[in-house]
Amino acid sequence: MSTLIWCLLIAGVLPIAAKAPVVYFQNRDKGYDNRHPRAQQQRLTGAGARAVAGHYNAYEAFSLFAAAILLVIATNQVTELNQILAISFIGLRVTYHVFYLVNWDKLRSLAWLFAFLCPVLMIAQTAIALSGNGAAL
Repeated sequence: MSTLIWCLLIAGVLPIAAKAPVVYFQNRDKGYDNRHPRAQQQRLTGAGARAVAGHYNAYEAFSLFAAAILLVIATNQVTELNQILAISFIGLRVTYHVFYLVNWDKLRSLAWLFAFLCPVLMIAQTAIALSGNGAAL
């Protein structure tokens, strides 16, 4: 279970870590505007704009993953598969952000898709196991 908890913590920190490239690009844009940082972020272009989008997307991805982890733990469905899916989610989300920054759009979309499937499969596997109507995925 500790693997799942660590993955939950890392996933919760990823949106904050994804802010680092945003701050870098804001500093390159006449210095970081601490009075109006979001307005400054909206003015960023190129890699800076992609960094902002990746930062926001990290928050969007967290909720489904957190729900999947909590469901797995609450229902005592901590399986090797669910642990692999949790670790894969983290790796894919980091890869997604790197691909976003370097503007590899097709690979970014694939990383997003596979990362999205991780919590979906965790929830589905848990539902199947709890229903008793079939084997776990």
